[in-house]
Amino acid sequence: MVFPVPCPETVVVLRRGPSTGRDGLGLPIPGPLTETPLPGCVVTPRQATPAVGGEQQQARDTVIVGWTVYAPPGSDVRTTDQVRIRGQVCDVTGEPGDWGRNPFSGTHGPVQFAADRVTG
Repeated sequence: MVFPVPCPETVVVLRRGPSTGRDGLGLPIPGPLTETPLPGCVVTPRQATPAVGGEQQQARDTVIVGWTVYAPPGSDVRTTDQVRIRGQVCDVTGEPGDWGRNPFSGTHGPVQFAADRVTG
């Protein structure tokens, strides 16, 4: 069942499979990348307020640092995943949180996670 929201978005979960061996330097070779669409998400910008008078505050109050995603109940998102949101690849930051079951209605809540933009 898709989480009932009026204007949902599809987020793509990017997950690497197990290592396929080691390269000439002994470093692990990344496993194959799988892309899994996750429809029915709510995506909101996440912001940080730079220190007042600091270098990063150049005539602005907030800086968008990534997204907060509310995915449908039971979504499989891991802290080791990356996600593609609106064409931008982001790292999942921290442990995704499952809101669990609402004690008043019995319905399941979303799985919430933070996604930070990947730069450099």
